[in-house]
Amino acid sequence: MESAIESVLDRFHARSEKEHELMESLPREEFVQRVDEFLLPIGPEAGRFLNILIKAAGCRVILEVGTSHGYSTVWLAEAARETGGKVITLDVHEAKQAYAKDELRSAGLADQVEFVLGDARETIPNLDAPIDFALLDIWKSEYIPCFDLMLPRLAAGALIAADNMLYPESAAAATKAYQHHVRRTAGMESVLVPIGNGIELTRFAG
Repeated sequence: MESAIESVLDRFHARSEKEHELMESLPREEFVQRVDEFLLPIGPEAGRFLNILIKAAGCRVILEVGTSHGYSTVWLAEAARETGGKVITLDVHEAKQAYAKDELRSAGLADQVEFVLGDARETIPNLDAPIDFALLDIWKSEYIPCFDLMLPRLAAGALIAADNMLYPESAAAATKAYQHHVRRTAGMESVLVPIGNGIELTRFAG
């Protein structure tokens, strides 16, 4: 991986470590109030896993539902550059996307990414191209609605990765509901992958 990309990822990792110490010290209520301040990244193992998946499958249209500060976007965009594809990343927070844009420029990956600002439930229906790969990483209560909106826009063989299936435990009810939903949807094959915070990896047979 190029040094510019590694430098950006190292910066993210350093920030994440500092934030983890702070989050551990905060009362639950204060953490919830301040949650948008923190990276809450998928982590290096999950990032590399998704990066390799995209490259191996040759995915070209990659959808990220939840830009946040752009950590996972870097991993997705680096893969998209190799496959000749692009990342369409959605988020409702303008400040977070602005931060992410700066980091993608620093990594030299800005040309691989299209940033879309707005509620994913409103922006997904506007997408045209068949989606080859999607990452779901927003509020867990929104996973099922977003999955259903993506469904008619998936290419045959598309992969969907849903993060945070094992952690945090506070989201367990929503994540179990999502797992049940995707596993009973026609044309879907799905498995829980214990990498990072747990990823439900789903393939659409088409």
